Amino acid sequence: MPRRATLLQSLALAAFLVQPAFGFEVHKGVGLHEWMNWSPLEADGSYRWPPYQSVEQWLTRYRPLTDWPAADPVARIRAVGFDFVRLTIDPGPLLDSSGPRRDEAIAVIREAASKLIGANLSVVVNLHSISQVPKYGKDVMIAGADSPEIAWYRQMVVDLTRGLLPLDTEKLAIEPFNEPTLYPCEAPQQADWQKVMETQVAAIRAVSQQITIVATGLCAGGVDGLVALKPTFDDPNILYSFHMYEPHVFTHQQPPTEGDYGSGLPWPNGGSTAEQAIAGLRDAMSAAGVPELEQYRQIGAVLPAVQEYFAETWDEARLAARIGEAIAWADRNRIPTSRLFMGEFGVIVQSADKKIGAPEADRSRYIRTARTIAEAHGIPWSVWEYSNPFGMTVIVPEGAAVPDRDLLVALGLAQ
Repeated sequence: MPRRATLLQSLALAAFLVQPAFGFEVHKGVGLHEWMNWSPLEADGSYRWPPYQSVEQWLTRYRPLTDWPAADPVARIRAVGFDFVRLTIDPGPLLDSSGPRRDEAIAVIREAASKLIGANLSVVVNLHSISQVPKYGKDVMIAGADSPEIAWYRQMVVDLTRGLLPLDTEKLAIEPFNEPTLYPCEAPQQADWQKVMETQVAAIRAVSQQITIVATGLCAGGVDGLVALKPTFDDPNILYSFHMYEPHVFTHQQPPTEGDYGSGLPWPNGGSTAEQAIAGLRDAMSAAGVPELEQYRQIGAVLPAVQEYFAETWDEARLAARIGEAIAWADRNRIPTSRLFMGEFGVIVQSADKKIGAPEADRSRYIRTARTIAEAHGIPWSVWEYSNPFGMTVIVPEGAAVPDRDLLVALGLAQ
């Protein structure tokens, strides 16, 4: 009798391991960060309840409502050409609640996800820690695999997963962590994060074997963090995330001091030099009437980053090789590349005053290259981000709230 039970258990496990994915299939997505990631606060700094913003509060966070067309704003995301949204959620209100109060917060999230699914969009519900209420920031998820904080966080994720199950799980995924700032990508940090992911996946699977899980590596969720991860917890309904902002000095061109100049680096960088980039900055400052002494100060502040950028070659081959490390990791672990997930990528476009960002042509080249490399290997992608005033946005930041056509072309969503 014991031998029969063991055999039946083995067969059941084998059937689970080889079962086909439940059906969550996505290709072209966009991060939606400004809706559910910022909860209104009370005067004492606590979350207003129920938490999170309404659609109208999201739309008017940075611009008047009259900027937006009358059409359903959620349906417009689908009309642009995206088939899924990576909906970022501040876990703070969930961590700050329990019982019926937590259920109330989960109901708000479920309603938002339901709106998106109703617009024929799949949804990756991403718990995206921020520092709006500091005690619920990123430190909670990197407190250590055996810490009470992680146990507390893990139960919160379980409660959220259970609360989302009434939705169509073929259109839904749960991403428990975003960019864990745990370094370096090796022992003992890697071993600890490995345990965090293993226990989190097991906890979710105890609630649902169908829902898709997005697993994340340490080191801010980049390629290095992914390839350090051991997929010991793998099943067909798991995606493996990496974010692509490399080199960061190009994708996030900003000066150390707000209001200074720190833009204009090209991509690829082989046809230019640090001296030419600095000359372009000097020209922009001179045209704006910045005094020469002030120009020297600002150039001195950005010079190390500019020199760092040109010390290496950054081009299509380098980007392909970097993404190729994630692909090689998947191959080694017999994971289809369609279960990799380029969950964030993007470039700040140069502002009108030329203080921040990459020139439009260079931004487009980078985004088109990253996107086509991913697509060539069947890797779903999510560009950062749908609508904000910070230069990395699908919807233009000012005036009529319409998509940035150059960006859509780079994403393959327009001709």
